[in-house]
Amino acid sequence: MKTFFNLLLITVLITSCENDKKNTINTMNTTDNVLMVESALPYHAPDFENIKNSDFKPAFLKGISEQKEAVEKIANLDNDPTFDNTVLALEKSGILLERVSNVFYGLSGAHTNDSIKAIQEEIAPKLSELGDAIYLNDKLFNRIKIIYNKRDSLDLDSESIKLIENYFEDFEIAGANLSAEKKDTLKKYNTQLATLITKFNQILLEANNAGALLFTDKKALAGLSESQLKALEKKEKKGWIIPLQNTTQQPLLQSFTNRETREKIFKSSWNRADGSEYDTKEIIIKIADLRAKKAGVLGFDNYAEWSLQKTMAKKAINVFDMFKGLIPAATKKAQLESEEIQKMITSKGGDFTLEPWDWNYYAEMVRKAKYDLDEDQIKPYFELKTVLEKGVFYAAEKLYGITFKSRTDIPVYHKDVMVYEVFEQNGDKLGLFYGDFFARSSKRGGAWMSNFVTQSKLYNKKPVIYNVCNFSKPAEGEVALITFDDVSTMFHEFGHALHGFFADQQYPSLSGTAVARDFVEFPSQFNENWALYPDVLKNYAIHNKTKEQIPQVLIDKIKKSGTFNQGYSLTENLAASNLDMQWHTIATDKNITNANAFEKEALHNTKLDVVHAVPPRYRSTYFSHVFGSGYAAGYYSYLWTEMLDHDAYNWFKNNGGLTRENGQRFRDMVLSRGNTLNFEKMYKDWRGSDPKIEPMLKARGLK
Repeated sequence: MKTFFNLLLITVLITSCENDKKNTINTMNTTDNVLMVESALPYHAPDFENIKNSDFKPAFLKGISEQKEAVEKIANLDNDPTFDNTVLALEKSGILLERVSNVFYGLSGAHTNDSIKAIQEEIAPKLSELGDAIYLNDKLFNRIKIIYNKRDSLDLDSESIKLIENYFEDFEIAGANLSAEKKDTLKKYNTQLATLITKFNQILLEANNAGALLFTDKKALAGLSESQLKALEKKEKKGWIIPLQNTTQQPLLQSFTNRETREKIFKSSWNRADGSEYDTKEIIIKIADLRAKKAGVLGFDNYAEWSLQKTMAKKAINVFDMFKGLIPAATKKAQLESEEIQKMITSKGGDFTLEPWDWNYYAEMVRKAKYDLDEDQIKPYFELKTVLEKGVFYAAEKLYGITFKSRTDIPVYHKDVMVYEVFEQNGDKLGLFYGDFFARSSKRGGAWMSNFVTQSKLYNKKPVIYNVCNFSKPAEGEVALITFDDVSTMFHEFGHALHGFFADQQYPSLSGTAVARDFVEFPSQFNENWALYPDVLKNYAIHNKTKEQIPQVLIDKIKKSGTFNQGYSLTENLAASNLDMQWHTIATDKNITNANAFEKEALHNTKLDVVHAVPPRYRSTYFSHVFGSGYAAGYYSYLWTEMLDHDAYNWFKNNGGLTRENGQRFRDMVLSRGNTLNFEKMYKDWRGSDPKIEPMLKARGLK
């Protein structure tokens, strides 16, 4: 069974299959529903050619019913509780529900429609009610508790013991020890939260689409190349549409010479869900309030304290201490960068104060002047498919011995999706990988990884994993060239994929990436390091026209500019991470009435507003990580694991770098272990010591 707490980490996604965009919801027809039976495709991959929108709701309802029935049967057994009849039986419950959830939630963010949105809105509270029916079931918890208390005397392997402990902890965290009255209150809050989170995601998707700007005067887009203009052109609208990405800053702002255009795009991004038709301020206040009240019922001072129980950080104070250690250095560097950019503005004849919409444009000028590095110089060397196959895959092959074969016979949910079969060095099959890289209006913003099929020895399942990104799609017939930031994103998300592919667990609820939020980002951020590793970079950075390898002079420039703009980067990340923690350390009796005022005060009190031109990476109103997904009180994890990532890469550099021996050791001791060990111990056993922060500060140019 995919546990309730793992389900919380599934990004809320909705999708439709291309052959069924107009299907209405049919709750009765199950005879032709392919979701009701396990897929006969290789690796049990979803049969997207035959899945219809109308299949999801009946499959969900049947899956929920089956799991409820299984749980009741376990809870009401007359036999004494044993590992097999209680814990293992619970782990085996919900097979159908997990299958439909993996497809539905795994795809919904990538290709949504109105039918799927309606299903999600209806199903979300039912899934919340199911979670409560499991984790607030007194009889079931009592059986789990008996087994937990005598676990050391049982003749079980270490992973089975860990499974017992994991369930027991999840039950306690979910409120299994509460009184009947408090359980009723908690159930009400959980149902309301499920509905609000679904609503937030749906409104934000509309806000992102509505925030896209149409320009009919080509002069307003001065600075863009002809190929960029061609990709953005919408002939039926007689103009060019600039879509919004999920972050505050928009990538194209570094190119526009027209300041009015930059300001217009930035403000559209900043205000997309504030004051527009698709306003989320009231929803996020309600979500934060309900989370605080939920924490109170569970006996905690705030939501963060409850949420952090199974993480490496453990306590909110530890997260805030990390912030305090980074904020002064980050803002000081950002201020110096701001002054440098202001000088560039003046030198170019500008008579205005640096604003957020100016930063990327003039920062690019500073970078060119300081490092002689022009993004347009290096972009031709980063063709998407070449980066994937000769960069991302190549690094994985050198480290871990795995190989990849393109599969065009596997059904996909959108024509842009690429599929590869993954093999071990000895030829054994490892799994399937789906890559969905281009932005579209039916896809939510950002980038992510998840499983269509989760690895487990219990079911003899190999992983089926997907990466989703939002890169700009080229015009028809044009080559897909991406930025170096996009390259880093590809390596990052495939780091998550490797964590899933190398899973070697008996039980699916402990498999692969089913780990703490502040550990799950470690393998992904660590994998980014190989993007600039000399042997890897030279293998994939091939000019799309001349086919020449990227020259060493450009490589040197990229590396030298590695600490450029890091004050800005770290400050915007800290600002977003801090906002998340501030929203989720609200006292249970505090009443927030104005979201914008709360946000402003939260940034001011932590001195994250001292550099005027550096806004948070995500504003509260479109912070989908924390209000629409499983990262509430957890966005700090990107910074927490950055320390692990740089420390780990430092170990690799000191021990021979990119070698099969090093890769295998990392795979065996970290990537393959899933949630079977204490994370601190897992890291220390591999590293030989506790992580050190110095490599991170050095990489950021702060030391």
